[in-house]
Amino acid sequence: MLTQTINIAVTAAAGDPVPESQLLDVLKSGAALKEKLDACRVLSRVGTKEAVPVLAPLLEDEKYAHMARYALETIPDPSVDDAFRAALGKLKGNLLAGVIGSIGVRRDTKAVDSLTGLLKNEDPVVSQAAARALGNMGTLPAAQAIESAMASVPAASQLAFCEGLFRCAEKLREGGLCQEAWAIYERMRQFKAPHQVITGAQRGATDLAH
Repeated sequence: MLTQTINIAVTAAAGDPVPESQLLDVLKSGAALKEKLDACRVLSRVGTKEAVPVLAPLLEDEKYAHMARYALETIPDPSVDDAFRAALGKLKGNLLAGVIGSIGVRRDTKAVDSLTGLLKNEDPVVSQAAARALGNMGTLPAAQAIESAMASVPAASQLAFCEGLFRCAEKLREGGLCQEAWAIYERMRQFKAPHQVITGAQRGATDLAH
């Protein structure tokens, strides 16, 4: 029975319908790595809140974390955001950075405070991921958090933090908050940052001024 279920999970990539329950059975079983990854891939299309308790523990496993995030990111249920936020306190390194990136993809503004704290994480992979994710939020509190941290950002992470601010400004602009976006660009022009940052900020401010 397990072999049949696994084969269905693999062929689903071609568009064949597969019951979510069968895919979750694969993840709960002793199936091979590839078969479980295939199940995660299909769950990214058909997964519901029922899949969240099965996928969330995989965020802690290096073998499955990437595909588990891939599946979770597309599930339109708030329990996914709860699971990602809960994982922030459990993970480190690349696993933590991956979850941070997923939070940014989903633009979960409830995570802003937690991400703000991670801007000062000693692991640059984590702090840079937090800056980019906050940028995806596109909110004033997110922009303020990144700007406040800029004074103590190591040179190697400066571009990532600036990227976060550029993302914030663009999201604000898309949301009609052009004055707020312009103010971010103007402040960025005063940064002691690489030339491309200053040039980008100048261009953004000029575009909004016209």
